[in-house]
Amino acid sequence: MVRVYVSSVIDASADRVWARIRDFNGLPQWHPGIADSRIENGEAADRIGCIRHFHTRDGGMIRERLLALSDYDYSCTYSILESPMGVENYVSTLKLTPITDGGRTFAEWSAEFDCAEGRERELTETVGGGVFQGGLEALKRHFGGGRR
Repeated sequence: MVRVYVSSVIDASADRVWARIRDFNGLPQWHPGIADSRIENGEAADRIGCIRHFHTRDGGMIRERLLALSDYDYSCTYSILESPMGVENYVSTLKLTPITDGGRTFAEWSAEFDCAEGRERELTETVGGGVFQGGLEALKRHFGGGRR
């Protein structure tokens, strides 16, 4: 089992950041690597069990199932059903924690998955650096901070 963990501080309140990322179908609005997204079967994007079907900017197609969504904990957990990455048993959580000093947010994005032997490092870098850190950096830029 591979474990990936990325964290960052965003210069906005957890309420504001959550309002931006809460929509399970909203990845194209805030993540630079996502081209488009739709929820299958016309279900609501906050319905546990709904499936988002999206394309990455490099043309990959991914389907993910929403496993948990908590407005109280500012967290979203999902699994990958289909992906070109070669991962199995993939479960990921994006969680926000309010930082009361300065009205900022501590953001954590983690995943666990299985993959073919020898691909652990490559996939850890792709998921952790490209997907997770790329998304957190975009949020930081949106809220007035982060790398430019």
